[in-house]
Amino acid sequence: MSEFDYKEELKRIPHKPGVYQYFDKGGELIYVGKAKDLRNRVGSYFVNDKQLNSKTRVLVRKIQRIAFTIVDTEIDAWLLENNLIKKHKPRYNVMLKDDKTYPWIVIKNEHFPRIYWTRKYIKDGSRYFGPYASVGMMHIVLDTIRELFPLRTCNLNLAPQNIAKGKYKVCLEYQIGNCKGPCEGFQEEEDYNQNLSDIKDILNGKISVVTNRLKTQLNDAIAELKFEVAHSLKAKLDKLGNYQSKSTVVSSSISNVDVFSIASDESYAFVNFLKVMNGVVIQTQTLEMKKRLDESDVELLTLAIPEIRSRFKSVSREIIVPFDLEIESVPEYIKFTVPKVGDKFKLLELSLKNVAYFKKERLTQYERLNPELKTERILLQMQKDLRLNVLPRHIECFDNSNIQGNFPVSAIVVFKDAKPSKKDYRHFNVKTVEGPNDFATMEEAVYRRYKRVLDEEQPLPQLIIIDGGKGQLSAALKSLRLLGIEKQATVIGIAKRLEELFYPGDQYPLYLDKKSETLRIIQHLRDEAHRFGITFHRNQRSRKTFVSELDNIPGIGKTTVERLLKQFKSVKRIKEQSDEELKKVLNQKQLTALRTYFLES
Repeated sequence: MSEFDYKEELKRIPHKPGVYQYFDKGGELIYVGKAKDLRNRVGSYFVNDKQLNSKTRVLVRKIQRIAFTIVDTEIDAWLLENNLIKKHKPRYNVMLKDDKTYPWIVIKNEHFPRIYWTRKYIKDGSRYFGPYASVGMMHIVLDTIRELFPLRTCNLNLAPQNIAKGKYKVCLEYQIGNCKGPCEGFQEEEDYNQNLSDIKDILNGKISVVTNRLKTQLNDAIAELKFEVAHSLKAKLDKLGNYQSKSTVVSSSISNVDVFSIASDESYAFVNFLKVMNGVVIQTQTLEMKKRLDESDVELLTLAIPEIRSRFKSVSREIIVPFDLEIESVPEYIKFTVPKVGDKFKLLELSLKNVAYFKKERLTQYERLNPELKTERILLQMQKDLRLNVLPRHIECFDNSNIQGNFPVSAIVVFKDAKPSKKDYRHFNVKTVEGPNDFATMEEAVYRRYKRVLDEEQPLPQLIIIDGGKGQLSAALKSLRLLGIEKQATVIGIAKRLEELFYPGDQYPLYLDKKSETLRIIQHLRDEAHRFGITFHRNQRSRKTFVSELDNIPGIGKTTVERLLKQFKSVKRIKEQSDEELKKVLNQKQLTALRTYFLES
């Protein structure tokens, strides 16, 4: 808890929407937040101290001064919070991890305007389109425009007086047909500007407007028998159709919307943005955010949307999102939509696919560079899925094997940091159980395992998995209670048929997603325990079967039996040996007894 009197601070904070700022003892701004009720939100940091996560408790301990700003609506608080975070970059606020400058397509404010791409946004009256997150997509747009329309690429000052004076001469671009030569007055500015109108429509995503205009011109040219003009117009239509096929994803009736989606894990969040004009995705970008205080997806997306819209200078009035954002008092000119079906839902699905792919690729990259990150992520996910209080760095799994109660054995496998630790695998010959009693076998194995762990002062696992249902789980718990350690580790049982996870005292099983990493690791543990147990059981069964059969031969003692098995490896091979070979181990009397036994059996 911080040293200053938070109760006195709270008395001066109103129950109004606004933005609050936390400062440390050095006067540094360390956190900015927004709230629809400032007093309630700020008070929650101090009143509910025990419910806060560790990172937030560290933040609270550093708070020495609170400042706040009252605004009219929560949407104003939303925008102000974003501006303050961008300006001051407080230590405990989530920052969007992307500072690069994006390219724009600019139509220059000049006579016979040039069209080119730039990374500098200058307020000089020029028209800027973008920014484009994909440089490749930006070049496709520019190339399409240049193929469709003859435009000048020089940087000459084509003011009317300069053209009238004959200051310039046409260049190679004119000779090869890429420019109509406005520098020598071969093209009127009005004709040039007509092309600009179509270009602006394309850059705004209004491809169907340009297409309809070209179709009308094509029909007129055909009617007037201007076949060369018609051929040129048809070529333009084909190029536009090719460009549109790469861009259109939904109905062109969806005009000027922003689409946002988010995917996150314990440490990172990824936000995807799509800009859609007339059914065409004209901008797309996925940004990464590093969590600071275990923020929820709702909080992160609420923070990211104004930042991304500001970067891309979006003024779209409709924003498609995957869930409600808990923003009250949204102005009439902004509409949040959570689609469930239809074309808008298809757009949202496209955004979700993009963000999921980006998340997978980025995390794979991080984990390849630092394998410990993958281990931590898996353990954190297991802790969350299995409702554990600590990370399950040390897991042990038990399995029993027997045939109708004969040769019962138990096996235990150990995973450390989600990987098999084979040097720690153990198996047990059951000593106290007679007959087929799987529950009693489990009870003995668990007791012997942890009695030894306690005697040798070894660390207990954080998670114990019992291969079996409620019965085997209860048997294991009985042994843990006898040892007084039932509360020192989480114990769960896994039933094979439906992969049900049982917890002590809970009558309803837990079902994990079949594709989850947590379930895959539990299945790996179970399968390893089964494999290790079965291997040991087969060895024991074979060895004991062989020995018991030879032990039944009169005149052949235990030492001789062991010498025979060591020499010939199996009963079958002993039967196949010649008398000369057997005499290397047996005397004549023992050899006679052996041959007689096998003839009679």
